[in-house]
Amino acid sequence: MCGFVALCGNKNETLMRHMLDGIRHRGPDGEGVLQIGATALGHVRLAILDVTGGLQPMSNETGELAVAFNGEIYNHLELRERLESRHCFKTRSDTEVLLHLYEEEAEDMLAKLDGMFAFALAGPKGLLLARDPIGIKPLYYGWKDGQFLAASELKAFPPMDSLHALPAGHFLVVGEEPRRFAPPFPPMPAVNEISVEKAAREIRHRLDQAVRKRLMSDVPVGVFLSGGLDSSLVAALMRPHTVELHSFTAGMAGAPDLAAAREAAEYLDTEHHELIYTEEDMEQALPEIIHHLESFDAPLVRSAIPMYFISKLAAQHVKVALSGEGADELFAGYEYLKELRGGQVLRNELNTIILRLQDTNLQRADRMTMAHGLEARVPFLDTNLVRFMSRLPVDFVAPAADRPEKWLLREACKGLLPPSLLNRKKLKFSEGAGSAEIIARRLAATLSSSEYESAQQEALSLGLRSPEEVYYFKLWHEVMGQDIPPELVGRTSDKKAAA
Repeated sequence: MCGFVALCGNKNETLMRHMLDGIRHRGPDGEGVLQIGATALGHVRLAILDVTGGLQPMSNETGELAVAFNGEIYNHLELRERLESRHCFKTRSDTEVLLHLYEEEAEDMLAKLDGMFAFALAGPKGLLLARDPIGIKPLYYGWKDGQFLAASELKAFPPMDSLHALPAGHFLVVGEEPRRFAPPFPPMPAVNEISVEKAAREIRHRLDQAVRKRLMSDVPVGVFLSGGLDSSLVAALMRPHTVELHSFTAGMAGAPDLAAAREAAEYLDTEHHELIYTEEDMEQALPEIIHHLESFDAPLVRSAIPMYFISKLAAQHVKVALSGEGADELFAGYEYLKELRGGQVLRNELNTIILRLQDTNLQRADRMTMAHGLEARVPFLDTNLVRFMSRLPVDFVAPAADRPEKWLLREACKGLLPPSLLNRKKLKFSEGAGSAEIIARRLAATLSSSEYESAQQEALSLGLRSPEEVYYFKLWHEVMGQDIPPELVGRTSDKKAAA
């Protein structure tokens, strides 16, 4: 896990330094800059694979190609095996596979990558940017005074003439428009002739494989453990493959997640760590949280608070942590989904909220972990699992009065957890951590009725949803310190935020 910068056009070492300084937290283990043709690549590294040899930016044997890469390619060993007879590998890192695969297949290589990634690859054909099919890793680009700039986070950029997020599953050759290379829901025939039992077995197998892939590392790997269904299942699937599994939770004193996480940790025999924070800790950390989150969306900020503290705790013990993001979207875990009528309506909504994760929960997970030099991996969003789920009859995951939310996931994972954990009802992350709506209540308590009414009117005029969001919006403007277009900030839908 890392961060990178790419500049095309005039050589500008001062601008490169400024942009790398903006993302230095993403790579505490080293940095590098490489000029190749008209493109300069800059990189800050969090060393996970080939700790000593995988320095970036990395060039190929001839020096004609170079890449700056953020993420993990889980099938890099399989790809390397196909390439080794024709290429001379200098490292054990997954980064080098990108270079040699590009030499043979150019942009066609992108559909063969299994992982989470964003990268900039420079060569004789120009600069190529690419982002994984789900959008787990961030990538932004734009123009300033005729020069093309790209970076892993918004805070890296100076004031820009234009600024965009590269959409998930797209690539961009500078000078052209973005093009899609791998839809997360490919136009494959639906799996209609399948029983619930067979679907459950297939889900269990794919989820187990997804977790195993994400244990790939040359440094310690831990798990975020809230005690909820999703994180507890990830921990349970990790446990047989780890000698000592470190688990982490964070919340306010008396929060439901703390007790549930202790129960899960005891059952799974993990080395458990917890951090208890106060309202004062939250308020003190809020400007830094919003600075790293790069968002003023109220539900996202609330859920970022416990993620910030759990990441701070985990980074003291490991460099990689698995998390449960994506399970609610895959398995219809949100309360508001019960209101949807008609199978296709539900399927469209599930596909939509999975695609929107790149601007909401995945942004939270990436930014809060990287703020502490920690890599987050999300097995529920493995593309093989996502694509299988998108092909199942939607009735298999549809909410119903006679079954709990995410019932198919619970069915698939029977026996992994005791009933008290396997049947635990879903809580929003901030609710489970005990911090939901605390800032909103503190604002209401400190403002007079006229001031609160004024804040309500200001929210309406700005297209925001509450005085709480106005507060975050103003903090966002202060801590970002530049003119980032508000439309780049992902917004949680009103229904999902209330779910």
